[in-house]
Amino acid sequence: HKLYVLGMVGRQYFGKRDVDMDGSFQYTVQKPTMHRARLITEEIVRAFLERELDEIHIVYTQMQNAMAMENVNMQLLPLKKVGQVPADIYQEEIVLSPSADVLLDTMIPNYLTGVIYGCLVEAYASENNARMTAMQSSTDNAKAMLKDLSIQYNRARQAAITQEITEVISGAKAQKRK
Repeated sequence: HKLYVLGMVGRQYFGKRDVDMDGSFQYTVQKPTMHRARLITEEIVRAFLERELDEIHIVYTQMQNAMAMENVNMQLLPLKKVGQVPADIYQEEIVLSPSADVLLDTMIPNYLTGVIYGCLVEAYASENNARMTAMQSSTDNAKAMLKDLSIQYNRARQAAITQEITEVISGAKAQKRK
């Protein structure tokens, strides 16, 4: 097993648990770029081709809607076969130039770079959405607290005014009786 962790929170989490992490990607996940996705792709494809790794999975947070996020575990390599072509469907032979191997050697890293970039963007969007939701909740709570405090203040002020009026009236009545 080899664990590549992006982001400070993930590194802190696994660092406290004495998990062996690869230190190749020491940057944060803020502002994901295609360049970073390419660097990640180059490293994992190299490790896969040199048989250091049998399978490569990426785990990231995907936003479902404004209130819900879901953890996703996606297998990147080896690529999964989507489905079989039924035998009764006509298939024609395609001649590729350059060869299929050359095309795949170019297309697969580009595909993985795109997938990894998409995962980085999705995780960044999920993080910002979580922050925004937390800030909105905090703002709503602060507004409710201010409303309650305002009501309490107005009641206390009104009680003080009523008390003063009562004292003034009592004093006036006492003066009138003399």
